[in-house]
Amino acid sequence: MKKFAWIAGLILFLVLGVLFWWKFYFVFGEGVKAGSLNYFVKKGVVFKTWEGRMVQEGFQSPTSGALQSNEFRFSVTDPEVAAVLERNSGKHLELRYQEFNGMLPWRGTSEFVVTEVINVQESAETDGGTLPIDR
Repeated sequence: MKKFAWIAGLILFLVLGVLFWWKFYFVFGEGVKAGSLNYFVKKGVVFKTWEGRMVQEGFQSPTSGALQSNEFRFSVTDPEVAAVLERNSGKHLELRYQEFNGMLPWRGTSEFVVTEVINVQESAETDGGTLPIDR
C-alpha cells in the first residue's frame, strides 16, 4: 500500500507539472501584428512589467451595432525590446509576438508577449507630411 501511494503521488505530481507547463509556458501561437503604438508603460505593485497597447487599422464589433477600435494589448519581457518600443511611441510598428494559454504575474498582464520589433515606420501624423486632399 505504501508503494502504491508513492507511485500515485509521483504520477499526480507529474500530471500537475505537465498541466502547469501547458497552461503557462506552452507557446499556443506565434504571429505578427501591425499598428500604431498607442500606450507603453512599466507598471506593477510587486512585479514591474512592461505593458502596451497598439491600435490596428479597422474596427471590431464585439456586439451587434457597436464599433470599437481594434486594439492589441501585450506585455514585454525583454528589456531591449522595451527600449525600442519606448523610443517609438506613436509610430507604425510591426511586432512579433507569442501567445500563451495563461498569464504569469512576472511575465505581464497579457497572454500576448512581444518578442521582437520587426519594422518601424513613421506615420502620417508624425513625419510632417500631408495627406492628399481632393478638390
